[in-house]
Amino acid sequence: MTPGSNIPLSAARVTVDVAAPVRLDVSGLLLTADGKVRSDDDFIFYNQPSGPGVTYRSGGGSAPDAIVVDTAALPPGIEKIVVTASPDAAGQTFQGIEPTATIRNADDGSVLASFTPPQLGSETALVIVEVYQRNGQWKARAVGQGYSNGLAGIATDFGVTVEEPAAAAPPQPVTPPPAPVQPPAPPVTAPAAPPAAPATPPPPAPGAGKINLDKGRVSLQKNQTVSLIKGGRPLLSQVRMGLGWEPAYRGKDIDLDASVIAYGPQRNHIDSCYFGKLQIVGGAIRHSGDNLTGEGGGDDETIMVDLGRLPQEVTGLVFTVNSFSGQKFTEVAKAYCRLLDGTTGEELVRFDLTGAEPQTGVMMAKLIRQFSGEWEMTALGDFVKSRTVRGMVKPAAQAL
Repeated sequence: MTPGSNIPLSAARVTVDVAAPVRLDVSGLLLTADGKVRSDDDFIFYNQPSGPGVTYRSGGGSAPDAIVVDTAALPPGIEKIVVTASPDAAGQTFQGIEPTATIRNADDGSVLASFTPPQLGSETALVIVEVYQRNGQWKARAVGQGYSNGLAGIATDFGVTVEEPAAAAPPQPVTPPPAPVQPPAPPVTAPAAPPAAPATPPPPAPGAGKINLDKGRVSLQKNQTVSLIKGGRPLLSQVRMGLGWEPAYRGKDIDLDASVIAYGPQRNHIDSCYFGKLQIVGGAIRHSGDNLTGEGGGDDETIMVDLGRLPQEVTGLVFTVNSFSGQKFTEVAKAYCRLLDGTTGEELVRFDLTGAEPQTGVMMAKLIRQFSGEWEMTALGDFVKSRTVRGMVKPAAQAL
């Protein structure tokens, strides 16, 4: 495709992935006829990965991120979805970088069109492709519109709330923007609900950009992500994932099994570590063994991961819990997972499962290796009908 050209979409569900020689952050915005979002909930990105009819999909650090659009599931009044991209590295421009957007049939992966914006320079963010409706027909258009003020410039144009200064406060609509609380800040701001200015330099905080470990222990909510970076360096030492639970009813034991499933760059299943296979990938992942009751304080089962020793082919890990005996998670209380420093025992990240469904399996969290080498942990909390880790392999791959 060339800038401004369009094609009719032959599929109701399409995927737009954006590839480049560097890591990109890809986002999607749902727009009404006036070219604006209805609210900040219509801004879909890595830390708010789903909306009505639109989903963000991580490439797992070794494949491009993507936005999936289900035109049949879009709510009334949404007439356009714009797909944006920005370099992940702070302050990096598209000078010398040629991003390519590929539009695919989401069901069979076949390529419908591709587009590489020409003559890029100082742009730090792009509206690269839009999926839009015209006279009842859904189409895709090549755009390639650049912004020199980053993803926040795009967000402002399309009505997403932004905060001043760049060191953003917790998500909330701000009208007008509050007065700066510090002397001059970087020129790029972060969207507020939740903000998403991946290519901006301000220090991240929970809900504002990418969270890291510099401020101590991080408590995640469902679908939130933390970058395992401390002191500006990726955490590549031993970490321990502790998983714990208690019976919801006094005196009733519950036998749950914690596991981790390892995947390659194409979401291919490499191996699973669980009570029946206590070591995988050359011992870089080790399981503590089975807990049959869930009673007692502390972690019920732990899985040690040596991030520095993991083979390069391992790009994603999904941590799961299953009820082999068939008891449902509605019979479980205080289920959680927490990531600890394997050497010091310091708790780094915690996710408490606050809801329950009458299912026998749950995906608790995932770790994904990024292009730059660091790992990111995302809280999942997604329930699955499966009593064993074998039944979790396919849904966990889809969650990467």
